[in-house]
Amino acid sequence: MCGRFQLSVKGRQISERFNVEVFDEMFSPAYNCAPSQQLPVIANKLPGELRFFRWGLIPFWAKDPRIGFKLINARAETLAEKPAFRQALRKRRCLIPANGFYEWRKSDKTPFRIFLKNEELFAFAGIWESWKDAEGRTVHSFSIITTKANSLMESIHDRMPVILPREREQDWLKEENVELLTRLLRPFDSKKMEAYPVSTKVDSPKNDGPELVQPVPSGSQGRLF
Repeated sequence: MCGRFQLSVKGRQISERFNVEVFDEMFSPAYNCAPSQQLPVIANKLPGELRFFRWGLIPFWAKDPRIGFKLINARAETLAEKPAFRQALRKRRCLIPANGFYEWRKSDKTPFRIFLKNEELFAFAGIWESWKDAEGRTVHSFSIITTKANSLMESIHDRMPVILPREREQDWLKEENVELLTRLLRPFDSKKMEAYPVSTKVDSPKNDGPELVQPVPSGSQGRLF
């Protein structure tokens, strides 16, 4: 799964990388993006603008918005079948910009930062929804799609978020054929990625700062240095 990620760059970098308009008064760099937060996405509707959706998909038919806490991720293998996701796959897709993400090793709960070797921005594949509360207010929300782990991730976890190759990002936003869309949902090339252990301070979404991405010796995750 993917339960935390990093987007600790300036708005200008997002604007240049994804060719979108970014309003500095709305965007702030973050080292510990967490579920239920309003986070930047690039949706297939208004793709030239960085928008802010809640992490944790709330299906349009949901009675209770708390279902979003269970739907922060969507499995690529069943995306086209699940009632919560299949309409969004066809009509409401998005890119979620990031420059790293965190995963906890299953064997001992050690947190790792995973990123591209060149430290470049990348995009997760996502789906989004619109939902109205009892007062008629619209809530936009999203889910990050996951797939099986690549060879780098296998020693940490059996799942990983779908990172789209840069040249296929627009296909994810614009393609309408579901079969072709699902072909994009593959593990990213492990040769282009790196990972290292970080402090357990990343466990709490209350913590947010550059110290969270500092590498620490294996077995000393309670310390920053």
